[in-house]
Amino acid sequence: MKFNTYLFLLFGFVLSCTNVQAQEVDKSYLDTDLSMEDRVDLLVDQMTLKEKIAQLTDESKAVPRLDIPEYGWWNEALHGVAYSGRATVFPQPIGLASSWNKDLIYDIAVAVSDEARAKHHNFVRNGKRNNFQGLTFWAPNINIFRDPRWGRGIETYGEDPFLTGRLGVAYVKGLQGEDEKYLKLVATPKHYAVHSGPEPERHRFNATCSDKDLYETYLPHFKEAIQEGGAYSIMSAYNRFNGESCSGHKRLLTEILRDEWGFDGYVVSDCNAIRDIFLHHKIVDSKEEAAVVGITSGCDLNCGDYYKTLNSAHKQGLISEEEIDIAVKRVLLARFKLGMFDADEIVPYAQIPMSVVNSEENQKLAIKSACESMVLLKNEKNLLPLSEDIKTIGVMGPNANDLEVLLGNYNGLPFEASTPLEGIKKYAPKGCNVLYSLGADWAEGVNVVETLPKGLLFTKENGILKEGLWGEYFSNTKLEGKPAAKHFDKHLAFDWRDGAPLANFPDDNFSIRWQGILKVKESGEYRLGSEAHHEFRIFIDDSLHVKHAEFYHQNTKKVASVKLEAGKEYNIRIEFVAKTGDANFRLVWVPNNRKLVENALEVAEKSDVVVMCMGLSPRLEGEEIRGLKIDGFYGGDRTDIVLPENQQELIKAVAKTGKPIVLVLLNGSALAINWSDKNIPAILEAWYPGQAAGDAIGKTLFGENNPSGRLPVTFYKSVNDLPDFSDYSMKNRTYRYFEGEALYPFGYGLSYSNFKYSNLKIAKKSKLGDSVTLEVDIRNTSELEGEEVVQVYISNKIKDLKIDLPITSLKSFSKLKINSRETKTVTFELKPEYFSYVDKLGKTVLSEGDFEVFVGGVLPGYKSATTEGLSAKIHIEK
Repeated sequence: MKFNTYLFLLFGFVLSCTNVQAQEVDKSYLDTDLSMEDRVDLLVDQMTLKEKIAQLTDESKAVPRLDIPEYGWWNEALHGVAYSGRATVFPQPIGLASSWNKDLIYDIAVAVSDEARAKHHNFVRNGKRNNFQGLTFWAPNINIFRDPRWGRGIETYGEDPFLTGRLGVAYVKGLQGEDEKYLKLVATPKHYAVHSGPEPERHRFNATCSDKDLYETYLPHFKEAIQEGGAYSIMSAYNRFNGESCSGHKRLLTEILRDEWGFDGYVVSDCNAIRDIFLHHKIVDSKEEAAVVGITSGCDLNCGDYYKTLNSAHKQGLISEEEIDIAVKRVLLARFKLGMFDADEIVPYAQIPMSVVNSEENQKLAIKSACESMVLLKNEKNLLPLSEDIKTIGVMGPNANDLEVLLGNYNGLPFEASTPLEGIKKYAPKGCNVLYSLGADWAEGVNVVETLPKGLLFTKENGILKEGLWGEYFSNTKLEGKPAAKHFDKHLAFDWRDGAPLANFPDDNFSIRWQGILKVKESGEYRLGSEAHHEFRIFIDDSLHVKHAEFYHQNTKKVASVKLEAGKEYNIRIEFVAKTGDANFRLVWVPNNRKLVENALEVAEKSDVVVMCMGLSPRLEGEEIRGLKIDGFYGGDRTDIVLPENQQELIKAVAKTGKPIVLVLLNGSALAINWSDKNIPAILEAWYPGQAAGDAIGKTLFGENNPSGRLPVTFYKSVNDLPDFSDYSMKNRTYRYFEGEALYPFGYGLSYSNFKYSNLKIAKKSKLGDSVTLEVDIRNTSELEGEEVVQVYISNKIKDLKIDLPITSLKSFSKLKINSRETKTVTFELKPEYFSYVDKLGKTVLSEGDFEVFVGGVLPGYKSATTEGLSAKIHIEK
C-alpha cells in the first residue's frame, strides 16, 4: 500500500473522530421528568457502535462526551458485602437457610444493601468506579444443592425449591429496596440454570435432565425470584444444558425467562462463560461467533472480554447494530434505575452514611442470624446446655480458632470476629478454666497454618542481624522503577482492606518487595507460604519456593515444604502485587514437629468436658479449587461425605478417655458422621457462622441461645446411597425422592424445649382449584421458651399417573416463638397448586384424588426427641 493511501486512511480516521467529538450532544437524557426507558433511548441513539460495545463487559468504559462514567459491574454479597474492605459478615447462606426465617433473611439483605450503598457512594466521592465498588450484586446463589458433593452448595439455601424460593425472594427484595422509582441495588440470582457441579468440569460439562425435573426442581425458585422478588438481573451458568451453553441458550434466556416469566431486566454471564462457548464447549469456531451466540440468545452483559469482539463480528456480518442495541439499552437502563445519572439529592439511597457499616444494629443482627443458624443434631441425656458446675473445658480441633473457616467464601472482612474458642471462653461459667489444643489439621496435606511468628525474619546491617525486613513499596503493580517508599516491617501480617499500606499511597494498585534473612531455631521440614487475595512470590536463596499468580476472589493460602537447619541464614525475598482494592498479605507457616494428637489427649485428660470443633473448610469445599486433589476432595467438590480420616481418628482417640464430648461441626455441606452419631453424646451443626461465630456457639453451648435451626439439606449415611454425581436426574436425590434412610433428614433439628402438636383442623374434601385452610395447635411443654419451625408437607397419593412423584414436598412453613407452657395456634393457607403434579412436559397439572398433609417439626416418617407432627388425608374433587 502506498504512503498516500496510508495518509488518506489516517485523515479519514481523524476526521471521523473529530465529527463524533464535534457533534452536538443532546443532554435531554438527563431529564428526570422523562421515563427512564425514553432517557435510555435518547442516550443510546447518540452513541457510536464502539461506545455501545464498550458498555457490555463487566468493566464498562467511560464515554466522557456523553457523561457516561466507567463502571465495574462485578460485586458480591452472598452474606455481606464482599471484596470491598471491612463489612458485616453474616453466616454463609447454607447456615442462613437453617434459620428457616424469611423475615431474618430480608433484614440481613437490607443491612447488606445499606452497607453496599454507603460504600459505593464513598468510592465515587473518591473517584473510584471499579469492580467491587458498584451497585450490581451477583447474589443470591439459588441453585439447588441436589448433591452434598458439590463444593459450592455452601453458597445456596439448600436442596428444596420451595424453601430456596421463599428465602431467595426475601433476599432479593431486601437488596433491591422498596422505592417505586429507584433500585437500591440490583440483585442477580445465579447460576441460571441446572447448575450444581462438578466444579472441575463446569467449563465443559453438559448437564441433562427431563422437562419434568427442569420445571419441578431446577426452575421454580428462579421464577419466584423474578416474578415475585422482582430481581432485575440474572446470571447464566458456565455449563451446557441439554447440549447448549447456559450462557447462549435461547430457550432458557429468552423463551422461558422473558417470554414465559416476563423478565425485563438484563442477563449477565458468569465470568468467562462466553469464552467457554468457543474454547471449552466448542460449540462455535471463533470468539466472534461465541459473542454473537451469547448476545442473540439473551445474555446482555459479559463478565470477561469476548464481547469486545462484537465490532469484528459486526464487520463480518454476524450481528446487526440493532441486535447489539437491545443489550446496550438493557444494561444502561439498570444504571438509570440505580440513579447513576441523577443527582444524589433525589436518589433516596444516596445519603446512607458510612456509619451503617458494621453498625451496632448490624452487629446484633450478625449474632442473631448466627444463633438462629445453629442446628442441634444430638443431645443425649441433655448434656447441653453445659452445666454451670464445670471447672475445666478442653477445646480442640482445626476449626476451634481459625478465622477463615468462620467466614466461608464470597465474604468481606469483619472489623472483629470471634472464634469458637473465644466464644467458649466468653460464655463459660465464671472461674471455669478453658484449655486449647489444635488436635488435627483439616485433612492430610491441608494444614491449619499459622502466621509466621516474630523472631524469624531479619535484616543484616553491618554484620549484625536486626529483626524485621525492609520493604520497597512501589506505586505500580510491576515492582518497577524507584520505590515510592521504603518501610521497615517487623511482622508480615497485613490487612489493609479499606486502606493503603502507607500514607499518601494507592490502596488498589501497588507492589511490595521485602528482602532479608530467614532463620529458624529448630531444624526440620516446614511448610512456608503466604495468604492473600492477590499475587505473591516467595524466593528462598533465589529459588522460587511458592507463588500465586493472579487475583482470586477468595483468600489464597499457598504453602510448600522446605527443609531448614537451625541457626542457618537463608536469603528470603517476598514479592506482592495488588491490582485491586481489598488488599491483604500474611506470611504463614506450619511449624515443625507438631504433636497434635498427643497434645489434644493431654488437654482432654485435664478436662471435665471436651468441645471438639471439627468439620471442613473453604479450603476443602468451594468454587473450583484448583490443584486440590486429596482423599475425599477434588477441585472444590467432595468425592466422599465422611469427615477426613485424621479428624475421625482424633474424635475416636479422645472418646477413649471417657470424657463427655460435644462435637461442634463447622462445614458447608452434609457429613456422614455415623460413628459420632452412635458414640458422641452431643452434636451441634454450626456451619460457617460469620463474624459472630464465637458468640453463637458460646451462647448455644451454655444455654443463652435455645437452638432453633433446622437442616436445609439431607445428611446421608454414605456416598454409596447416592446416584452418580454428574447425573442431574432427581431420582433418589434429596428428601423428595431419596428412598433410603437418612442419618439426619431435611428439616431436622432439636431444641432445648419440647413441642406437642394437637387439634389439627383441615377439610377432608376440597374442590379442584380452591385453597385449603390448615389449622393446628403447638404447645411448648417444657420450662424453657423456644422457637419451633412448623413445616407443612404434602404427599400426592394419586396412583397410575405413570410418572415419578415426590415422596413428599414442603409447601409451607412458619417459625414461632413459644413461651414455656404456652400454646399457639398457627394457620396455613394451602394454595390450589400445592395439590398438583408436574407432568413429563414440565406442565403443572392440578389433580383430583387423594393427598396426605403433614404438619410438624420434622420430616414425615422420621422421629425427633423434641418435636413431632400430625397428618391428615384430603380428597380433591371437581
